[in-house]
Amino acid sequence: MKEIIAIIRPKKIGPTKDALEKLGFPSVTVASVLGRGKQRGIAGEISCDISQEVLLQSNSKRMEYIPKRELSIVVKDSDVDTIVKTIIDINQTCQIGDGKIFICPVDNAVRVRTDEEGEQAVL
Repeated sequence: MKEIIAIIRPKKIGPTKDALEKLGFPSVTVASVLGRGKQRGIAGEISCDISQEVLLQSNSKRMEYIPKRELSIVVKDSDVDTIVKTIIDINQTCQIGDGKIFICPVDNAVRVRTDEEGEQAVL
């Protein structure tokens, strides 16, 4: 099993969840997060109005952190490529801030209600 962690733009979470559900992967954890990449938080990237006064206070027009959404989904190894491709297809704008995807091994999972383990606990 693998955990796919995707950091994406907030406005892309709805279309991403819809696409994953259509593929048969409705189980997902989503969290609001703050962060920045190597560009150090370019203010123009976020989709909300920033007053001119605030922008003028910073010569670099950078923000400390940018709001993002973190999506986490645990799947069988054989499903990873399909899910990653879908996330990229929905989120890729070829602009700074499109996000990142991390793929991590999962040794085991346990469903608390039934004590099922492994793939049976997440499927």
